[in-house]
Amino acid sequence: MKIRDILNREIVNLTNCEHEPIHIPGSIQPHGFLLGLKTGTWLIDFCSANTSDYIGISHTELLGRTFATAFGDEREHLFKEYISHALVTAPLKLELFGRNFNCTIHISGAHYILEAEPLTHVSAPLSSIYDQTSQFLAYMNETHTLKELCQLVADGTREITGYDRVMVYRFDKDYNGEVFAESRDEKFEPFLGLHYPHTDIPVQARELYLKNLLRLIADIGYKPVPIYTIDDTHGKNLDLSHSILRSTSPIHIQYLQNMGVGATLTISLIHQKKLWGLIACHHYSPKNLTPEIRLAAQLQGNFLTSQIDVRQSNEEYEVSRKTNAALEKLNALHLSPKSESFEQVIACNELLEICNAGGVSIKFGNEIFTSGSVPEHDEILMLSDWLFNYTNAGQLHTDKLLGHLHDHKELCQKVPGIVYHSLGLDADNCVIWYRPETIAEVNWAGDPAKAIVKDEKGLFPRKSFELWREFVKYQSKPWSTPELNSAANYAHSLQRQMALILLTEESRRNLELNQILKETNSELENINWISTHDLQEPLRKIQLIASRLLSKENDISPDVIDAILRMNQSASRMQALLVDILKYTRIQHTKAIFEKVKLENLVQQTVEELKEAVTEKMAIVKVNGLPEINGVAFLLKQLFSNLISNSLKYSKDDTASEILVDYQGREPNVSPTDRDALFEVIRISDNGIGFEQQFSENIFNIFTRLHPQAEYKGSGVGLALCKKIMQTHSGFIKAEGTPDSGAVFTLYFPVN
Repeated sequence: MKIRDILNREIVNLTNCEHEPIHIPGSIQPHGFLLGLKTGTWLIDFCSANTSDYIGISHTELLGRTFATAFGDEREHLFKEYISHALVTAPLKLELFGRNFNCTIHISGAHYILEAEPLTHVSAPLSSIYDQTSQFLAYMNETHTLKELCQLVADGTREITGYDRVMVYRFDKDYNGEVFAESRDEKFEPFLGLHYPHTDIPVQARELYLKNLLRLIADIGYKPVPIYTIDDTHGKNLDLSHSILRSTSPIHIQYLQNMGVGATLTISLIHQKKLWGLIACHHYSPKNLTPEIRLAAQLQGNFLTSQIDVRQSNEEYEVSRKTNAALEKLNALHLSPKSESFEQVIACNELLEICNAGGVSIKFGNEIFTSGSVPEHDEILMLSDWLFNYTNAGQLHTDKLLGHLHDHKELCQKVPGIVYHSLGLDADNCVIWYRPETIAEVNWAGDPAKAIVKDEKGLFPRKSFELWREFVKYQSKPWSTPELNSAANYAHSLQRQMALILLTEESRRNLELNQILKETNSELENINWISTHDLQEPLRKIQLIASRLLSKENDISPDVIDAILRMNQSASRMQALLVDILKYTRIQHTKAIFEKVKLENLVQQTVEELKEAVTEKMAIVKVNGLPEINGVAFLLKQLFSNLISNSLKYSKDDTASEILVDYQGREPNVSPTDRDALFEVIRISDNGIGFEQQFSENIFNIFTRLHPQAEYKGSGVGLALCKKIMQTHSGFIKAEGTPDSGAVFTLYFPVN
């Protein structure tokens, strides 16, 4: 059987330090030993090189044997019994070759990993640990802020574990860390308030902190113990992400040595499935903890993460109370629906207080209303247009405008913090709150730009942790959640006020237009009365005088007689036009009651009344199965009279005229405005001269004619009159024509 170690011998350098495979180091810390058992067969497939130090049997003797053959059936039974209880957190206590061990077990891929540490006497009685934990819970309820709670956790963890220094380490959004709370021995310098760059804890390390919530290094100066395996598969390895004894990255060990640390305990603080921070415990000499103390320390972290939301809410409560009070005062203002109302709004200090801003601008149309410290007028215009396009008519809040608007450094220094809300579909309506620059002093534990150092010997973590001050510019105080919520709420109020102003102005314009329209209609009615009544009298006199003159034609020359005849004909045409106009206007004002009308009888009567014209044109008029509809009888009679007369007028001289009025049945989905309506469809077709289809819409316009007056007499009102009659009946009319082949007029009457 061939055996090999799985030690990771890759050299960490600048190109791979962010991707160092720290989950598969192939080695462990020496304060315990490790076995990797195949699931199902319980064959020892992995074994650390230090088993002989603890149980007197070398790894070469253990590899390839089953757990039972190596340690006995009774131990195997205890092992299987333990793993059958998936929720077990206390270690398994095993006696192996006369020595007692605390064993932690977890599964990794196809292997169970057993890590055994010698059982030692508990440095503090379990009752003492319990009392300390109970006391901590009592004190926890007395704290109000998150910082107070973190300090309590730091003090409690140090009391339980006995480490020289315990820090609560909090990450920002970029995973730079800050020592948020600290408990330490007085002889050590304080780290409280110091910041550490994100490179101190690289990505893969943060990922492991999410998987394994407790990480112990008992002695920084330890010598890694390699893990051996049966060499039966190429590239065979073991994932130690959840291991207690997992060996640590050499660069991290060097980092801790540079800090002068001798042992560490790290507890992950997980909040909303993200790494919120760490409880980092440092001791300046080697130090190990019993499993019971480790668990008690881990509970401190659980207490803290369970209270983060509550404490942050407590801290935000006072801010929220003040912003809500300002918001209530603003919403209580009685604003008139005029743009001047924004002068009343902008004069209120509460407009700044709702989000603790230094300035605010409201843009409504071409007007800009401002309060407090704001940019220049042209800068507000530019910023409004840019934000509208950048947010796609949405919203934006930032404490570092330069991170978004790179080309206006001076403006971004003047107002680095903004809250923007678009209040319309264009850039003309918006509100922007502004915050001035706050130059922050950040105390780093060493220059963050030198977190990783490379020299001729390779890659090393920094050696200097001396105070290094950085002044952060182009940044404002961050906006809190209550401030952003209040700003958003009042932005909606401003949007409603703007909508009300626009609606009020639109309503006022509509009233003015309605008044103008009313006056215009009154004038048109007067003109119509004059055209249809007062103008009739002069025409009758013209016709009377013409008749008298024509009765004396023996005394008048032929040229004069011809002129008088033309004058009489013109007067007759004008009289007919006035009569048609009167008919057209009467339809607009008709309020006749609708009744059941039998179209078959009505159209037959109409044809009878047109008998003289039908006979003159030698026409054949057929009427087939017309339905009964709701309508105004005299208007319907006018409709069919106009359409049949139109067919007679535009018949061909050399062909007998044929006119067909027939019922096409009911049709749905034909209305351009109501797709659910059902219509009775009637068609009037002829074999006359027809027309070009391009004129199918224009022929219904009043006074529209397709032929000269001398060729076909008429006023150009007839088809316009037909369209009006159909509209009065809530229907519509369509026309189709083919030159020299005839025309078809289709009528659509609604069933209901």
